[in-house]
Amino acid sequence: MTSSDQDGCAEFSRLSRRGLLRGTLAVGAGIGVTSVYGSAFVQTSYAATRSAPAVLVVLSLRGAVDGMSLVVPHGDPVYYAARPRIAVPAATLLAKDGFFGLHPNLAPLLPMWNAGRMAAVHATGLPAPNRSHFAAIEEVEDADPGSAARVGWLNRLIGRDADTHPLQAIQLGESVPPVALAGPQASVAVESIDDMRLAGADKWDTAGRRPRSMRTMWAGAPGPLGVGARSAMRAIADYGPVRATAPGPANGARYPGGDLGKALAATARTIRGDVGAEVITVDHGSWDHHADLGTLEWGDLQRMTTELASALAAFFTDLGPLASKVTVVTLSEFGRRTKENANYGLDHGFGNVMLLLGAGVRGGYHGAWPGLTNDVNADLLVTTDYRSVLAEVVVKRMGASSARVFPGFQPEQVGAIA
Repeated sequence: MTSSDQDGCAEFSRLSRRGLLRGTLAVGAGIGVTSVYGSAFVQTSYAATRSAPAVLVVLSLRGAVDGMSLVVPHGDPVYYAARPRIAVPAATLLAKDGFFGLHPNLAPLLPMWNAGRMAAVHATGLPAPNRSHFAAIEEVEDADPGSAARVGWLNRLIGRDADTHPLQAIQLGESVPPVALAGPQASVAVESIDDMRLAGADKWDTAGRRPRSMRTMWAGAPGPLGVGARSAMRAIADYGPVRATAPGPANGARYPGGDLGKALAATARTIRGDVGAEVITVDHGSWDHHADLGTLEWGDLQRMTTELASALAAFFTDLGPLASKVTVVTLSEFGRRTKENANYGLDHGFGNVMLLLGAGVRGGYHGAWPGLTNDVNADLLVTTDYRSVLAEVVVKRMGASSARVFPGFQPEQVGAIA
């Protein structure tokens, strides 16, 4: 999913998800059933599809969103001194307390905030600064510093029990899984629900000869191609209940145009289909606003915050009663600098904000604020390791062990999840 990449840095423009997932084996039409180490494809066994008691949706804001524009530290005077042209005026902020306030374009989410179902954790991030998009994405999504094993934190999460069905974790909106899903547990990546099909098995194949011939051809095939083909066909078949659901949103939900609305609509439909998906990942970006981040009247941030808030609000409306089991967490590889640059933008920084919405969320502002410095190279310092936020989600919502998902890490209490 892209936005105005021309305003971002050259590294992010060149960054390829396929480059991040070296060795991924893609099988079928837009489907990758992946459990990969380099060129070695790992066989998995499939359990019966089951209903997921809790669903985690990880929304990655690619390109490094400016968290201080989403959740504004209006109580820190340095914020306004460092951003004389692009700071969000305090008088326009929503849900304002003595220190923080939400960007006014997040208004569609205000009902969730007021109901205590939305939280913000500020000054989160990696243990040490990393301003390379490529390296920071790898580090954030592996979430296991110093390890040579290339296994993402979400892959470790879905590997916590005996359920190894490939539909347990799904990437929607992209045909290549994120680094967070890389590893021995199978997962599925698909651009759209309509792409979750076998190529050639269309309306002209009334007798079902194409699937039958494919099953016959690959039934005894050895090696990774045989494993991948059988896995992909199993995933396609078991995704049937989702394809059988009504294609339009429920409960009067209205998604905005664009890729994010499409991906979250597909996410809601997948949850309604009840195929056992516990983890769904969605990407949105680029938020790499070196130039033209803008003001409330113009610029990329004005447009993208509107899209983000309206898409998330529509998603929870679409879910209806099912929202009681769905938790959304936003992640970004790093934040932006405190001081604006000459191009109405912000350069790569360090600390950022994480948003949590939905089931189990303890609403409000969380985290410890370190204070800002008005210098061209000054960052928002990290006071909360992002893994501490995620640890609360995986333990309290998903019933997982923090030590398994984040090896060697001792989380601190954040309080954003009940």
